Amino acid sequence: MKTTLYYFTGTGNSLTIARKIANLIGETELIPIPALMKGNGTIKAPEGRVGICCPVYDMGIPVLVRDFLERLVVNDNEYVFAVLTLGGTGAAALKLVDSGIRNRNGRGINAGFLVKMPGNFPPVGVPPVGAKQALILQRAENECVRIATAIRNGDERRPGFTPLTSLLQFMLYGPFTKNVRRSGEKFSVSEACTSCGTCVQVCPTGNITMADGRPVYANRCELCCACLNYCPVQAINLDMLFGTEGRGRYHHPDVTPADMQMQKGLPE
Repeated sequence: MKTTLYYFTGTGNSLTIARKIANLIGETELIPIPALMKGNGTIKAPEGRVGICCPVYDMGIPVLVRDFLERLVVNDNEYVFAVLTLGGTGAAALKLVDSGIRNRNGRGINAGFLVKMPGNFPPVGVPPVGAKQALILQRAENECVRIATAIRNGDERRPGFTPLTSLLQFMLYGPFTKNVRRSGEKFSVSEACTSCGTCVQVCPTGNITMADGRPVYANRCELCCACLNYCPVQAINLDMLFGTEGRGRYHHPDVTPADMQMQKGLPE
């Protein structure tokens, strides 16, 4: 059976998981959400299984993914699933995917899955390195095998009730969605910047341009922190919570800036 797997990724975690699941279940087309969202109108999913893979942000989902779900039309009798990656907690985010599908289609997802990945938001926590990072990635790979088996079998795993993360979502996700587009105002660029343009290349929404050799942020930010984590000289910092100076960086070791650029539907 053919599967269409839509994805959004900030630092490569969700793309890696989408790739692994696609390889395990076979006959799967990976489609980047940012490329689709350049257009307008309804997005009709092809026949066959339909999946959504994206990260958890503030106990919810990226605003771009939320907007995508408002436009996605799926067939009533198809198996629909979601796979969310997260560095900490956020099971309630599956409910947002479910309600997004339901609001547009009158039916929710058949199954929802969570995959723990290395954290990639330095203002909250220092990303893991070395053996600790490798262990998280290995466990995620093992989880992908279990998820792929469940998808192939058509298992029903509806999102459950998660009181703690639902409460946190109620407190955090509303302010996040309201302010996220202006998050570019919180990024700064140090004198270490080499004008390499990697930040422009990896930004999934095209929110960054170069002016006089320096990155300039517009108002389409998703706070995915691709720019911060892929900068080869750590010249980009984020003025939030504990800040990011000296707090390390992370992007998935198998996902290159060229992979990130392709998410926008652009050639390498």
